[in-house]
Amino acid sequence: MTKTNLSFLKKLKLKSISAGASTGVAWLKTTGEIIESYSPVDGKLIGKIKTASRGDYEKVIATAEKAFSEWRKIPAPKRGEVVRQIGDELRKHKESLGMLVSYEMGKSYQEGLGEVQEMIDICDFAVGLSRQLYGLTMHSERPNHRMYEQWHPLGIIGVISAFNFPVAVWSWNAMIALACGDVVVWKPSSKVMLCAVATQQIIESVLKRNNVPEGVLCLVAGSSKEVGDVMLEDKRIPMISATGSTRVGIRVAQKVGERLGRSILELGGNNAIIISQHANLDLALRAVTFGAVGTAGQRCTTTRRLIIHEKVYEEVKKKLTKIYSQLSIGNPLDPANHVGPLIDTSAVKDFSSSLQKVKEQGGKILIGGKVKQGKGFETGCYVEPSMVEVKENLPIVKHETFAPILYLMKFKTIEEALHLHNDVPQGLSSAIFTENMQEMEAFLSVGGSDCGIANVNIGTSGAEIGGAFGGEKETGGGRESGSDSWKAYMRRQTNTINYGNSLPLAQGIKFDI
Repeated sequence: MTKTNLSFLKKLKLKSISAGASTGVAWLKTTGEIIESYSPVDGKLIGKIKTASRGDYEKVIATAEKAFSEWRKIPAPKRGEVVRQIGDELRKHKESLGMLVSYEMGKSYQEGLGEVQEMIDICDFAVGLSRQLYGLTMHSERPNHRMYEQWHPLGIIGVISAFNFPVAVWSWNAMIALACGDVVVWKPSSKVMLCAVATQQIIESVLKRNNVPEGVLCLVAGSSKEVGDVMLEDKRIPMISATGSTRVGIRVAQKVGERLGRSILELGGNNAIIISQHANLDLALRAVTFGAVGTAGQRCTTTRRLIIHEKVYEEVKKKLTKIYSQLSIGNPLDPANHVGPLIDTSAVKDFSSSLQKVKEQGGKILIGGKVKQGKGFETGCYVEPSMVEVKENLPIVKHETFAPILYLMKFKTIEEALHLHNDVPQGLSSAIFTENMQEMEAFLSVGGSDCGIANVNIGTSGAEIGGAFGGEKETGGGRESGSDSWKAYMRRQTNTINYGNSLPLAQGIKFDI
């Protein structure tokens, strides 16, 4: 197994015990429990975090409240300039931070670099956005009246991020919120807290250099009991953006909804690719392979189901089986390896349990499914990506297992394929491979894919930041990142100005006194 060079930890200036709370320009002397972060790659201790307690949380929120009253008054282009500099600072630390993401989470180094690049890209997007927070002007039905709408900052935005994208998803929310005039409080996953600490340290110099008010970009790395649940119930936080499982999302929606707060939910995916008899199979197989085994199946956009036309089914199955047999599993920092570890042994148990249910429900395991053992696999977090043959969407198929399990099934007609495709509770990402125009259009039509993302001749994973990201049904309905998703971080206000000398009422109502 490749020995990991840990020099990147020094470059990121991570301490042996890091504080778990920051107000952007200052670190608190946190009073919570100490959490140890071990790498799923080799089992070594990366570092420790002195987590945020309830008292630390209160200090951060009080600081964020005060910061919002100042930050919202700063012109949006000036706020955008701070975001631009954050992007430049991330560029300087891309390699080191990408390495930490890979080492603490388990994804490949290339994917770690890609995640930091997403952060840089969303900074660029938000800089442009800071000069484009447009409102509409509408014609009034009343004479000598002008009517328009404008957008104002919302307040404190709480961001709860998941382990599989330790830094990128935070940036999707934070950089847009920053440009909009909001302030941000970030609660990272307890499994990857060091990535959050390192990111916060990188941006600290930019905030100080620009005299950004203390409390604009905050971190509270703590447990669900001490921080997470409190955030959900905190009326001082008008919106929570949460990424995670459907189970977690339901809890977030309930808690935030009870106080009539807003939430952006980006939850589970059960993403399928339809492979038509008219598909470019070489293209499709490449997309399926990365989509199914990239990040060891731990992306919300991971390809989990393959719906294949009966005429090409055996060919696709044969070629995929050969590809799977050639996958190299091991240290994700070694570029020769295709598949790294799952995040922890609990994820491995879910993987094995799901495959057992496949057998019980009549599915057939074609390849893979074993937990890797021996030298280089001592952490118990490495598994063989599995390919499973099923006749339909079995109960286990409709359940999202966050691991590299790919289900194969046949179809005869495009209508049948679309039914299989949509017949799951989740609705995040989807794709079809075909060179038939009618099939493309059917897939993208109102009767086609019911997902928030629908692709043609590309895979389900690897969304660009320019488009709004999110999905329907149990995926939560939220949208992050590009397009006009910025509107979720602001409050809309309709304004009408009477510049005449009379007071006509709308709808022609007469009320004389």
